[in-house]
Amino acid sequence: MMDETEFAAYADEAWPTLVRAAVFLGCRLPDAEDAAQATLVKCFRSWTKVTGADNREAYVYRMLVNTVRDSHRRPWRRERSRADVPEHDRHRSHDPHAAVEVTDAVHRALGGLSKVNRDVVVLRYFVQLTEAQTAAALDVAPGTVKSRLSRALAQLATDHHLADLTGRTSS
Repeated sequence: MMDETEFAAYADEAWPTLVRAAVFLGCRLPDAEDAAQATLVKCFRSWTKVTGADNREAYVYRMLVNTVRDSHRRPWRRERSRADVPEHDRHRSHDPHAAVEVTDAVHRALGGLSKVNRDVVVLRYFVQLTEAQTAAALDVAPGTVKSRLSRALAQLATDHHLADLTGRTSS
């Protein structure tokens, strides 16, 4: 028998992170909320598998990545607005203009990455999964996560959108 209270507590806790991850994976905010909701519905339906998984976070984020990928295959998908990034209370800036600039720069920089490299960066740094959890979520080897992450970080280090924030000049 499933403990609905346990699931409800998990869903409440996971919701903001699932939505943010979906936004950074390329969804507009309404689509990210739909992806998070669809992921939680899948979790509910197979809650015993989710709770029995060796790595629950990786299992759930694998479902989210698959849900986002499926939604990107739909013909009515449109370019996301930079204003669609949900704020997380812990990371709010005191200067709203600076926060918009940072959000825009991060989205533009992430948009310059390949899909597979962006997935790794989002899961590893925005969702804060371990390398092993990221590998499990993306169904790749841990070495693949490391190499993709290395390439992505090298590309982000020279991205002119991020250089604008720090005053660096990119080459």
